[in-house]
Amino acid sequence: MIAAYILIQTEVGVIGSVAAEVAGIKGVASAEAVTGPYDVIARAEARNLDELGKLVVRRVQAVPGVIRTLTCPVIHL
Repeated sequence: MIAAYILIQTEVGVIGSVAAEVAGIKGVASAEAVTGPYDVIARAEARNLDELGKLVVRRVQAVPGVIRTLTCPVIHL
């Protein structure tokens, strides 16, 4: 299992709706609106890196209002 944080930039005025829709995607554990250079931060889990990539590209980036994402896989040191 691989976990990652997905940092999401949105169009102006849609942060709440993007956070809510992303939170409802299967594989997303949580999604919350934040302040700073990103508008929403989501935590996602997938079986492997390929599945994580598909989740981000096919599902998260397809949410209306999403402009850009940055995926940060969790590592265990």
